[in-house]
Amino acid sequence: MNALYRRFSHLVHELAKFGVVGAIAFVIDVGLFNLLRFAGGEGPLFDKPLSAKAISVIVAMTFAYFANRHWTWGDRERTGFRREYILFFVVNGVALLMSVGVLWLSHYVLGFTSPLADNLSANGIGLVLGTAFRFFSYRRWVFPATADAAFADEEAPSFPSGAGTSSSSPSTST
Repeated sequence: MNALYRRFSHLVHELAKFGVVGAIAFVIDVGLFNLLRFAGGEGPLFDKPLSAKAISVIVAMTFAYFANRHWTWGDRERTGFRREYILFFVVNGVALLMSVGVLWLSHYVLGFTSPLADNLSANGIGLVLGTAFRFFSYRRWVFPATADAAFADEEAPSFPSGAGTSSSSPSTST
């Protein structure tokens, strides 16, 4: 069991950090939405729920981008702010479509139309699928590992003195 943990410990730590960032982003999204709608009874966007939600989602996603970039995957090399930020929003858009797709399938195709069914499909199954997709997409495309980062935890093969090396390859000893 210890060997299994050592093999996947980096992934476990990434998942934990990703979860914490997601939980905070969720609080930011819901909190800001309600603040914009209902602060002092009728907030500044009381009559504009879609505008309030769009603002709260953009702020929460921007927080999630920076927290994931600098904490969850802070050990990875930068590939450019514009590239990462655009991909981050694209991945979130695809995850949103996954959640809405599960809701559509459940509600319109399977005929499960109760509030409980809608919440289980969109905020249960859809959320889990979207979150898994985001985690692996962020890891793979938004904040990709470089060759150095990908092989940092692997042990170099041990060769007998002089075996497995050539005079034209650079030395890998440190």
